[in-house]
Amino acid sequence: MLEASEFRVAIVGSGPSGFYAAEALFKSGAVAVDMFDRLPTPFGLVRGGVAPDHPKIKTVSAVFNRIAKLPGFRFFGNVEIGSSIGVDDLRQHYHAVIFACGAERDLRLGVAGEDLPGSHTATEFVGWYNGHPDYRERSFDLSKEVAVIIGQGNVAADVCRILATPVDDLKKTDIADHALEQLATSRIRDIYLIGRRGPAQAKFALAELRELGSIRDCNAIVDPRDLKLGAVCSVESVDQAHESIARNLAIFRDFSNRPLLHRKSIWFRFFQSPSAVLGGSRVRALQVTRCRLDGEPFKQLAIADGTVTDLECGIVFRSIGYRGSPIEGVPFDPHRGIFPNVEGRICDGYSVQRGLYAVGWIKRGPSGTIGVNRADSCATVASLLADKAHLAALEKPHSRNLQYLLNERGCRPVSYDEWLRIDTAEIDAGRARGKPREKFTRIENLLSAAGIASHAR
Repeated sequence: MLEASEFRVAIVGSGPSGFYAAEALFKSGAVAVDMFDRLPTPFGLVRGGVAPDHPKIKTVSAVFNRIAKLPGFRFFGNVEIGSSIGVDDLRQHYHAVIFACGAERDLRLGVAGEDLPGSHTATEFVGWYNGHPDYRERSFDLSKEVAVIIGQGNVAADVCRILATPVDDLKKTDIADHALEQLATSRIRDIYLIGRRGPAQAKFALAELRELGSIRDCNAIVDPRDLKLGAVCSVESVDQAHESIARNLAIFRDFSNRPLLHRKSIWFRFFQSPSAVLGGSRVRALQVTRCRLDGEPFKQLAIADGTVTDLECGIVFRSIGYRGSPIEGVPFDPHRGIFPNVEGRICDGYSVQRGLYAVGWIKRGPSGTIGVNRADSCATVASLLADKAHLAALEKPHSRNLQYLLNERGCRPVSYDEWLRIDTAEIDAGRARGKPREKFTRIENLLSAAGIASHAR
C-alpha cells in the first residue's frame, strides 16, 4: 500500500509517451504512478494504430509490460478524463499530472464535398482494421475499382498497403476479422497516392516506401517526368542533413523504370492539390489542381497553377495530419492542436500551470516515431523532477481515495491484471484462427474478457 507521503503522479494516456514517462519517473526514485486510459486496453497507437502487417513494431509492448510490473504502478483503464473524472479531481489527488493523450483528430481539407459518403479520414480506416472500438461500426464501400488517398506519409502508406495487399497475406496478421471479411470482397485495383508537392518532399519513411513496391501482385508506378527535379529540389536532395530525400528518390526512380506486370497498381501522383470531392449521394471523383513549387530550400510552398482535372474514384481517404483534442481544465492551443508548454510544463499564456505536464504528440504536435517519444518523455520528466521539491510540499489526500471517487461516479476501472486477462483471451482466440491474436472490438466484449460485467462501464 502506498504511503500518503509518497510522491504521486497521474499519467493520462497509456501509449508509448505515457509508458516512457512512467519509466523515467521510476528511475528517479520513490514514486507512485497511476496511468489512465479511456479504453479498457493500454498501449495507444501501438495497439490501435500500428498496421497489422508490422508485428515487429508492436513488440515494444513487452517493454511496457515490464514497466507496468514495477512497484508503485497502477493502471486505470475504462476511465475517461473529462468525463468519468475531471482534471480538478486529478489535481486534488496527485502532486503532478502528465498528459500523454496524443493527437487523435484528423486535419480537414476544407474543400467542398469533404463529408460526402465515401470520403473518410485515415484514422477511421486504420482504427477499423485494427479493431479499435471507436471505429468498429464503420463501413467502407470497396466495390469500385479506384481508391484515392490524399497524403504521402506513413499513415497514407499503411492505408494503401492494406488496400493493396492480398487478403491471404493479411490472414496471418492480427487484423480484425470484420475488416478481413470486407477486404476479401474488395474490387479495388487502382490506388492513387496524392501529394501537393513533389517526390523530394514526400514524407514516407524509407522502409514504408520500399514496402509499397514489394506488395505481391501489385505495380508501383511513378511518372518519370515528376522525377525531373528543379533547381531548389536538387539542392534539397543532396542535403546531408536530409539523406532520406535522396534515398526515397532512388526508390521512386526504381518504380518509374519497372514494367507493368500486375492487375493491381499503386499510382504516385505529385504536384496535385485536392480542390473538391465530387458526387451526389456519394463520392464520384476527386477534383485536383496542378501545383508548382515556389520558395527557398525546405520552405517551398505548393502554388496552384489553375489546371484542374477530375480523378474518377469510388472512395477517398484523407491523411494530411493530426491534432490533439482539448480537455476541460487544461489550456489548449487551437491553432497547433496541442497543450501549450515550455519544456513540457503546460502554460496558459505566460503562466505555468503548476503540476501539469505534457509529453508526446499533445506536447509537440504529430511528428516522430515511437522511439522519438522516449527522449521527449524523459525531457518532460526532467522538468517535473526539477519542480519536485516544490510539488511534494503540497498536501494531497491519499490516491487510494480516487477509487472511492470512481465508485461514486459509477465508473468501473480496468486494472492491469484485468487487461492481462483480455490479452490472454485475445491470443487464445487468435490461435484458433491461425493468427497472433483476435482483438475484441467492442467495449462490452473487452470488459467481459476482463471478467467485468458490461453494465459496470
